[in-house]
Amino acid sequence: MAFSSNSGGGGPMADINVTPLVDVMLVLLIIFMITAPLMSHKVKVELPQATLEEKPEIEQPPITLAVTADGKVYWNDEEVSAEVLDARLAVLAQKTPQPQVDIRSDNITKYSVIHEVVSDVRRAGIRKVGFVSTPER
Repeated sequence: MAFSSNSGGGGPMADINVTPLVDVMLVLLIIFMITAPLMSHKVKVELPQATLEEKPEIEQPPITLAVTADGKVYWNDEEVSAEVLDARLAVLAQKTPQPQVDIRSDNITKYSVIHEVVSDVRRAGIRKVGFVSTPER
């Protein structure tokens, strides 16, 4: 390749052989000449214009469910029965976007009572469920 001698000295030749480079460039030129007409679109389509305006989401206040140690449930400080709770949760699940449901309870409330309320909320189809606690001092 590039190791032929010029004057019988046996040293490497200082010139770079550009023949393979020219061959590759000609092949790429032919490929681009063939594919360039294929990349142009023949059918005119008017695309819609995108807008960057975001729709403001309506912030809904969270619903607070308070559970006492004796099993009573309060919907935003209003005592409700199990049937009324299920009905209100079903209506709440149909809203778009769904407001968050915060559950708070006494520190002596058994977890089984809280679990029943959380299960009712999840069964109704509410996706955002949170727990409210007092901050550490």
